Amino acid sequence: MNKGILSGIGAYALWGFFPIYWKLLHNVPALELIGHRIVWSFLLLIAVVVITRQWSELRSTFNARTFSMYLIASLLIGVNWLTYVWAVNAGHIVETSLGYFINPLLSVLFGLIILRERLRPAQWLPISIAFIGVAYLTIKFGQLPWIALVLAFTFGFYGLVKKLAPLSSLNGLTLETAILFIPALAYLGFAEINGTGVFLHTGIIPDLLMIGAGLVTTIPLLMFASAAKQIPLTMIGVLQYLAPSIQFLIGVFMYKEPFDQSRLIGFSIVWLALIIFWVENYLASRMPVEPIPEMGEG
Repeated sequence: MNKGILSGIGAYALWGFFPIYWKLLHNVPALELIGHRIVWSFLLLIAVVVITRQWSELRSTFNARTFSMYLIASLLIGVNWLTYVWAVNAGHIVETSLGYFINPLLSVLFGLIILRERLRPAQWLPISIAFIGVAYLTIKFGQLPWIALVLAFTFGFYGLVKKLAPLSSLNGLTLETAILFIPALAYLGFAEINGTGVFLHTGIIPDLLMIGAGLVTTIPLLMFASAAKQIPLTMIGVLQYLAPSIQFLIGVFMYKEPFDQSRLIGFSIVWLALIIFWVENYLASRMPVEPIPEMGEG
């Protein structure tokens, strides 16, 4: 097994086990926890950029257009992180996993609608089936699975912005956290002055875990960036289901979240869509590409 595959498995496995880490900080308000995640991530990323001497790329590509793109990306990832952490500590790990199961199909749909990409006819089938699964869960429980949809849409749009953005993964995330750094720091300062801050008031272990939020955010992203350079996109497509699968198992078996027959049916419909989606992608990637006729050929 090559280094790229190991890096990819490591990244998605760490993302999969995220709920356990955030559960250890269930007494910290979600907004304050996200504030620490942003602040410590930014400080760590700046250190990595300086040590690896990638500062020149960040400076050379910085302009108003770049800033506006990463401003949008930072708002999307901020909402995604806040929703995820709140949902995990509110007992909705299973629904968060649904969001990341849906996300790849949603990304394909964004490519069609926004980037004007052409879908292969067979790609419509899994998208339609996934829609049926979400509709079933909505009808059965009388409300949209909003946590899953917020996570899927924010991460889907985030991926779209990142696809169009000019910076590398490391420099891009550094700029995103830099944009959020001052508001996050200001909120943490306000919480401290207001007497609601948790940092330095509940013991050394929670403090270390809050500081560690920067590490657990940055390490899998750097591992993912390494994997993306070394292994095919099709392999990344297979590995990306590892994280929500682990989250789902943790929610059901470790934290005993409800998973009745109705949820099983709804999830099974989405899983069927993902299986069809993956098989279709695999078969399409195996098909020989027809040579482009040279100039003058009919």
